[in-house]
This record gives sequence, structure tokens and C-alpha cells, in this order.
Amino acid sequence: MAALSYAMESAMSAVRRGLEPLIPALRRFARAFTRDAEIADDLVQDTLVRALRGEHLFHGGDLRTWLFTILLNLDRNRRRGLARRPVLAVIEEVEPPGAPGSDGSARDISRGLGLLPAEQREVLLLVTLEGMSYREAADTQDVPIGTIMSRLSRARTALRAHLDEERPPLRRVQ
Repeated sequence: MAALSYAMESAMSAVRRGLEPLIPALRRFARAFTRDAEIADDLVQDTLVRALRGEHLFHGGDLRTWLFTILLNLDRNRRRGLARRPVLAVIEEVEPPGAPGSDGSARDISRGLGLLPAEQREVLLLVTLEGMSYREAADTQDVPIGTIMSRLSRARTALRAHLDEERPPLRRVQ
């Protein structure tokens, strides 16, 4: 009985020790993914609260993957809740092309990321921004590694097409 108690306490302290160094990565990912600093900070805070409340559920493994899984699940729940509400459109101010001091590339990338389906955007940011391996991204999203590779390829193709101002290529069905 004492050994079990010690093992649980050890796992809990591992979560608490490993949590703080991962906060910047969680914030960076959440901000890139949601494209809204306030929503991203709320997601990170909720992720940390959930992780600390459920630290007894962490039984070893990759803490980073576990935390990103929590964050992505919280965001999916948030988006499901938003889908039930009426849609209110925000009219954005559009800068004229060739505005002084900006080539617009960062804005184009941000807009391109916003056009991607959430699953593709998640994979693209996990792999490129956070440097996760395909296996880690697959574990985070709880999908097969082939699905990660497919989503990543589609995301890169769509983003490249957006940046090149092309329409996405159509697949030929035979």
C-alpha cells in the first residue's frame, strides 16, 4: 500500500515539475492555433487547471503530449459550444494592397491558417511550430500516423496554394 502511494505521489510531482517549462510552448501553440491572444491564454489556463486537477491520471509517458491533448480537447469543446450559438460576423478593416511598410506576408500566412480546417491547422502547428514528431502529433490527436501525414500534406498544399494565390487543385475522380 505504501509503494502505491509513493508511486502516485512521484507521478504527481513529475507533473508539477514538468509543467512550468512547457507553458511557453502551450501559449505559442494556442496563440497560433486560435489567432486570438485572450482565447489562447484562457485555453492555456484551463489546460493547466485540468492537468493539476487530474495529475493523478498521468501515469508516465510524454507530459508534453498529454498537455497538448488536453488543450486540443478543450478547444474542440469550446468550438462545439460556439457552433450552437448564433453567428455574429465581424467586419474587418482591410488594408489596401501595397500598404507602406508591410508586404503582407505575415497577414497572408495568418489568413491562410484560418482557412484551413481545424484538424489540418492543428497538425501543421504541432509539427512545424512545436516540432513534434509525427508519432507525437498522432498521439496528441489520437489518430493513426498515416492520418497525420495526410492532414499535414493537405495543410501544406492548401497553405502553399493560398500564398501563391491559386485555387486548391481539384482531384480527378475516375
